[in-house]
Amino acid sequence: MAALVDKVTKYATAVVNGEVRCGQLHRLACQRHLDDLAKQRTKDFPYYWDVNAAMRAIHYAETLTIAEGNEPKQVKLIPSQVFDIGCTFGWKKTVNDMRRFRRRYKSLARQNGKTFENGILGTYIAGFSGYRHGKLFTVATKKRQARLAWEEMSKFITIDPDLNELFAVKDYKSLIIASETECTIEALSREAGLDDGFRAIFASIDELHQHPDNKVYKAIYNGTRSLQETLVSMITTRGDKLNSFCKEMDDYAIKVLKGLSQADDFFIDIYCLDPEDDIWDENNWIKANPFLCLDKEKMKTLRQDAQTARDMGGSELRDFLTKCLNMWVKNTDDQYIDPEAWQACGSDRKLSDIVAAGNTECYVGLDLSSGGDLTTLALEFPLDDSKYYIYSHSFMPRGRLEEHVETDLAPYDLWEMKGLITVTGGSTDYMNDYKFIVAHLKEVRERYGLTFKSIGIDPHNAPGVMQDLEEFGCPVITVTQSARNLNDPTVAVQLLTKSGQIEYDRENELLTWSMINAAIVRNSFEEIKVDKKPGARFKRIDPVDAFIDAHYVLMLNTGDNAPIDFAEALKDYLADMGWAQQED
Repeated sequence: MAALVDKVTKYATAVVNGEVRCGQLHRLACQRHLDDLAKQRTKDFPYYWDVNAAMRAIHYAETLTIAEGNEPKQVKLIPSQVFDIGCTFGWKKTVNDMRRFRRRYKSLARQNGKTFENGILGTYIAGFSGYRHGKLFTVATKKRQARLAWEEMSKFITIDPDLNELFAVKDYKSLIIASETECTIEALSREAGLDDGFRAIFASIDELHQHPDNKVYKAIYNGTRSLQETLVSMITTRGDKLNSFCKEMDDYAIKVLKGLSQADDFFIDIYCLDPEDDIWDENNWIKANPFLCLDKEKMKTLRQDAQTARDMGGSELRDFLTKCLNMWVKNTDDQYIDPEAWQACGSDRKLSDIVAAGNTECYVGLDLSSGGDLTTLALEFPLDDSKYYIYSHSFMPRGRLEEHVETDLAPYDLWEMKGLITVTGGSTDYMNDYKFIVAHLKEVRERYGLTFKSIGIDPHNAPGVMQDLEEFGCPVITVTQSARNLNDPTVAVQLLTKSGQIEYDRENELLTWSMINAAIVRNSFEEIKVDKKPGARFKRIDPVDAFIDAHYVLMLNTGDNAPIDFAEALKDYLADMGWAQQED
């Protein structure tokens, strides 16, 4: 009997050897497979490769019929689909022979078969995995989106006489029942009340970039922990929401592919261009479109879309970059800080490390909210290497925490656990108490032996705290929040970030979140300041405002417009004139 050809490993080897044109992240996915083969069945890697299981799933896929189109046709997987499906089902746990992968993240451009592929996975698991009475779901934020993968499964079944005998399709209920296993496949959505408690042996989560938060994912994934074998399959095209759960998952997935994080239960494949690629070179497009670019007619359409994007720019260009090339792009043309430049400024150094290096002088910026919103202080340290270190800490009253977790779609509760935010008072406290901010300033000053050179504060809420701040013995300067007044420090922070001269603790997720939220607004003189993006009422930028206030007073103290110490100025004047100042 002839040996079974391992198409998965053969393809992965060809990719790693440079025989297949693809992006770096897909190459890393293939390299991960080969690396895992080399260490399978070891103490530190209790998994093994079952080529028979992989090929059974691939064979099943290629027995299916595509109903959509002018006439039915049999499924023929492209090599990258063979790799992805094969890996998903071929890797097993040594301890119990169950599937290794419980989570799956696949990202590529539109119209490249993501949803189609999840339809294959779902019907295979429902009908042929051996699991009985299992629950399978296709989920999304909206019912219409959730039905897309469900409809792919329905089409496979209705056109195939053999599958028709094994499955019953209840279209009006968005329900499919497998008669042999009694497994069910149901379309669910967040708008229809999707919540925790779903024990899914399979779940397709479609277009993850459209999800405002992680609630759909968590509702599904939290219900799988008691199952020995499950698969939560996330599929998406990238988008322009850089402060999103999808971007967080994408960043995490890349870390796993690069070996910076370990997640042996997580299958990942990302098809996209490399950063240095020319987006207008159509030879690069296959990196994000492994299926689409194999079809001459579809390639013509893609070429036309590229030309339109190039000619029109704006939203057409953004759409082409995200949907056709699977790239993350800034969500507005007025994005204040380039997210990649900001992330590059992240450091492992903490405030204690900065002080230990001899940096004890700093400038303070305060953004004081009038109600129960986010309030932030920033300390900016000039360093010897022409860099500036930013320490940021925020505050929120306990009574508003849960509300803001919901409205802002931000994990303030987790940030509290990480020490990034101080939640003040009790559950009935809804207003900010500035004494906590003053106390925190005193605490860090005393703990680290800091010298505050100057304090910058928004005058709107300054009166309630000015007297307390003056006790620090340094100039307290009100910073008018106008574009005319803030233009210089706002531009300076932007340029310093771009040039890599800003340094901050990379674990401060709250500061990063607010930086990405910030947009530029201009006055009639083209002077700028930061503000929330249009329509983003709950995307807080208070840490950014505090940072810019700190840089404002730093520039005053170190530039041509430094605050004048009149006593010292008089002394210098008398000395220059040759007159001695009489001592009291």
